[in-house]
Amino acid sequence: MDGSNPRSTASFMGHPLHPALVPFPIAFFIGAFLADLAFLKLGETLWADAAFWLIAAGLVGAVLAALAGFTDFLGDRRIRAISDAWLHMLGNVTVVVIEIVNLFVRLDDHSAAVASPGVYLSGAAFLILGFTGWKGGELVFRHRVGVADSSGPA
Repeated sequence: MDGSNPRSTASFMGHPLHPALVPFPIAFFIGAFLADLAFLKLGETLWADAAFWLIAAGLVGAVLAALAGFTDFLGDRRIRAISDAWLHMLGNVTVVVIEIVNLFVRLDDHSAAVASPGVYLSGAAFLILGFTGWKGGELVFRHRVGVADSSGPA
């Protein structure tokens, strides 16, 4: 086995794509949770509508990030051997399933769904994202997934 770091298969010009794509769904899903909280506090339907569209946009972004993440996961057996990679992936798949359910419960009436179960689903996704973000950091900073092997110019 060589001494190189596990590589990111989904990359552009040597830069991993997954870390470049994940901020968007994370921001959208967290924004949806905050919009839910704003709706519950203020009662303005603008916030319920915003949460609905933030979830929808987050799901689109999550698909793109997941494609890059799955490509990396399947592209290097050393990544699949890291338990943090499995926890990161399974946690993020759980978030996507939660947010799909969250979107569907809001289809008929964005406002009515926020109080129950919408805000609970958004809150659960928020908490799981904290965990999966930590695990993603572990993959990069502890296991050096996608980190260049040398510090010199390419």
